[in-house]
Amino acid sequence: MILETNALSSTIAPLVPILHIPHASRFIPEDIRKLLLLSDKELEQELLFMTDHFTDELFDSSPFPAVRIVFPVSRFVVDPERFVCDNDEPMASKGMGVVYTRTSNGQVLRSIPSEQEKAHLITTYYEPHHWRLSRAVADALEVYKHCLIIDCHSFPSKPLPYEFDQSPVRPDICIGTDTFHTPTWLVDFVVSCFRKAGFNTEIDKPFSGTIVPRPYYRKIEDVRSIMIEINRSLYMDEQLGTHGRQFEMARNRLQSVLKLLVHAEQNNVTA
Repeated sequence: MILETNALSSTIAPLVPILHIPHASRFIPEDIRKLLLLSDKELEQELLFMTDHFTDELFDSSPFPAVRIVFPVSRFVVDPERFVCDNDEPMASKGMGVVYTRTSNGQVLRSIPSEQEKAHLITTYYEPHHWRLSRAVADALEVYKHCLIIDCHSFPSKPLPYEFDQSPVRPDICIGTDTFHTPTWLVDFVVSCFRKAGFNTEIDKPFSGTIVPRPYYRKIEDVRSIMIEINRSLYMDEQLGTHGRQFEMARNRLQSVLKLLVHAEQNNVTA
């Protein structure tokens, strides 16, 4: 069962998780497209590199109830996983703060937005998304006294030029953590489940961290969060941007681990 809503009910099994899916969309509104300096061919290539393709299908939560928060537009419009202030955002040094001005290989994507332009993008796209995420967390805390966010991503099988980690050896699964919001038992359990399912798994490599809404960040330990990133080579044709022959197998294996994770978190909370 998938709940595309912010409302939770006490009649649902304990601790319904929140699936945060920020980078699955390729959609760029026409008014934003006009600001991008890439040709259609160049933009298509960049979307191929930077979109977390099909994560909205992979993390479909069929085996368990969940609240899904899916960002409706491409990260090239605004990136909901970046801090609004560039001084707080490490990726701003790459031209990939909350509003991207550079592509994955450092090419100019668009001009640096004015403060008014940036504020418009934040108000139109970023803040409504984070309101939904924060509301889902608030609802979970009210009903269950605890909250679990699963931050859902994918990554290319070969590092892109903008990435800090340029190691050519990449795992099947990357687990991202936060020292405050991701307890050690949760990391150990998730890693163990993925490895038992046959996935080569690393912690905070090649990407690190996991999302927590600002109102709760480093303040409330009962808001737990863990990032799960899956290597795209496991489920798609990275050259064509299409489903791979192993898509259903990868999704089923991923869903089996998610089901175990949700069950373990529910038991931990209610124990």
